[in-house]
Amino acid sequence: MAAVWPPGLVGFPGTPAAITVTRMPDPWTYAGPVAQLDASNGVVTLVDESTFAISGSAGDITPGAAQGLFVRDTRILSRFEVLVNGVRTEPLAAVTDDPFSSTFVSRCLPPPGRADSTVMVFRSRYVGQGMREDITLRNFGDEPSLCSVEVFVGADFADLFAVKEGRAGADDRAAATSGPTEGAVRARPGTMAFSYRRGGVSRGVEVRFEGPVSVEADLATFEVVVPPRSEWTTCVEVAPVIDEVVIDPRYRCGEPVDRAEPAERLARWRRRVPQVDTDHPGLKEVVGRSAEDLGALRIFDPEHPERVVVAAGAPWFMTVFGRDSLLTAWMALLVDPDLALGVLQTLARFQGTDVDPRHEEEPGRILHEMRFGDAASLSLGGGSIYYGTADATPLFVMLLGELRRWGVARELVDELLPNAERAIEWIEQFGDSDGDGYVEYRRATDRGLANQGWKDSWDGIRYADGRVAEAPIALCEVQAYVYGAFLARAHFAFEAGDTATYDRFRAKASQLKKAFNRDFWLEDRGWFAVGLDADKRPIDSLTSNMGHCLWTGIVDEDKARRVAEHLVSPDLFSGWGVRTLSASGGGYNPISYHCGSVWPHDTAIVAAGLARYGFDGAAQKLILGLLDAAMAQGGRLPELFSGLDRRELSVPVGYPTSCSPQAWSAASPLLCLRTLLRLDPWVPYGKTWLCPNLPEGIGYLKVEGIPLAGTRVTVEVGEEVPSGVSITGLPAGIEVIREPRRPSTAI
Repeated sequence: MAAVWPPGLVGFPGTPAAITVTRMPDPWTYAGPVAQLDASNGVVTLVDESTFAISGSAGDITPGAAQGLFVRDTRILSRFEVLVNGVRTEPLAAVTDDPFSSTFVSRCLPPPGRADSTVMVFRSRYVGQGMREDITLRNFGDEPSLCSVEVFVGADFADLFAVKEGRAGADDRAAATSGPTEGAVRARPGTMAFSYRRGGVSRGVEVRFEGPVSVEADLATFEVVVPPRSEWTTCVEVAPVIDEVVIDPRYRCGEPVDRAEPAERLARWRRRVPQVDTDHPGLKEVVGRSAEDLGALRIFDPEHPERVVVAAGAPWFMTVFGRDSLLTAWMALLVDPDLALGVLQTLARFQGTDVDPRHEEEPGRILHEMRFGDAASLSLGGGSIYYGTADATPLFVMLLGELRRWGVARELVDELLPNAERAIEWIEQFGDSDGDGYVEYRRATDRGLANQGWKDSWDGIRYADGRVAEAPIALCEVQAYVYGAFLARAHFAFEAGDTATYDRFRAKASQLKKAFNRDFWLEDRGWFAVGLDADKRPIDSLTSNMGHCLWTGIVDEDKARRVAEHLVSPDLFSGWGVRTLSASGGGYNPISYHCGSVWPHDTAIVAAGLARYGFDGAAQKLILGLLDAAMAQGGRLPELFSGLDRRELSVPVGYPTSCSPQAWSAASPLLCLRTLLRLDPWVPYGKTWLCPNLPEGIGYLKVEGIPLAGTRVTVEVGEEVPSGVSITGLPAGIEVIREPRRPSTAI
């Protein structure tokens, strides 16, 4: 998930009354190190839509670190520190009950000559379209305590990627300026305000303090006496300012926090999430954590509040990604098909219409990433869009077809059929620009992504000897997605009685499958090339990508076994998940981004592909490894982790800048759950395949409240269940087929 967009506004903290804004290199071409969150004192990340806060475990946002309060890709607070009697407090605990709120507990340092302190500090923080923080001092002593509470505040308005990449604060005077800038800091009773203006763009933040307080340019001071066995409290509001319009935070001082919009939305989400009961020690916890994280990563567009989309991940990717959002929505169908519908509707809204090399926009193309930058409103429509991806467009058509299979809102799916048609036209014309039948990518300018599949780092696609492949490249999984898109288009035509279009796309799918198995297959190796290069030669490294080809069904039956054997071999399977690149391959690095690490979503898709071809044992092996990895990391799967072998270390080794929570990693256990259930609905044809096959270690499984065909169904599996499996709640007319689509095959 490479960094793209916006075109580089970066704020630098200077004197309180001056903020310098400098244009920096475009972030999607950035290939240097990424700033790490300082974990030495603990890191707490709170998220609500496009607002998030990163702080230390005491709650302080420290200047000079990759921390802050961010609203729509801009850091509106670069400092928020609370000192008592001139010193920082000692952190004791950070309790995070909801994704958007946390309580930080610390104690004041004891006075000279005393072993213990009697004053504790409780900071309750609520993030949403700004921030609210309740600061409470509790005195457990028998004497009054005189306390000077100082709140230091700073705002540099740095661009998100400047912070992520460690560029915020680096004074690059040689860089071309982007126009005159001016900044200001103002203080008035109870309020301090920071602002900057560059050309026609202005941003700001207001920080409001409750109660008697002395406010200077960047410091608010409370002089209080806390009575014995009593407490003192105040409230601070942080409100972003966009083009001189103050945006009130969702949590307001003096108002009940449980009635705020984020709290009510999360409560509704929790009521709708299917409930899991099982005898597996970690499955319920992991699935519950996944659902909770997905609820936190949802974004609601104020112009279309009924369309829910999902951000790619916190803290750096709290925005819409084409590929990530589509795959996440697919994997989360077991929880909420409406999420998939909202993703499709939103991506259709911004589908490409023009040929624009600067943004790599082309008619019918689905976006890669949206960024907000200088947007003048909170609407998604105010953002900037980059389209440089080869796989989001066929995935769009695939997901729309899958929604039809799940029986979701037929009329709303029908409204998106013209968008699917335009996506198919992009595949046939712009995607396959040389007319060889394969979709290739090559960036339109030197500011675009060099690699435009899911392994989109600059060195993510390599030959077996370690050489980095250069575009144009036709990736194996992209052809697999196109195959799935052609089949979905054929089925839509069949429903409409358009036999000519049905025959055309069935034939195109068949031709693509035949050519793919001829041109990508490496008979002497027993695996599929990760891609074809500019000369149509195979890029011959052994990678996880071919597991996606199993997932869509493009692989010929006579090749599937050898592919499956490689995917679960020690070369690719680390014991925790599938490596992106084999351990014996040139360029292998277990702590790289795409050349040997393990990505949970990748492993979950590979497991689903293995199960599709009947290799249930191999699929279960991957699923159980992934569950173990999640349990070893507190029940949550991060964006990626190291590819080091499980036999070498007893816990997964993290990747330093991995997003957590991250959308498609959060959704991965949900796809694994569906794979174990072998649940394959085809509601328009009155059928649902359900033939659970549980591995050793899972003797009982019940999933209650699966959304399907407009209702909620419950699936129960176990020896004590009649016939071993039951499904209740299906509407009349839906036949349950208790046989797998393919018989189980041992490797």
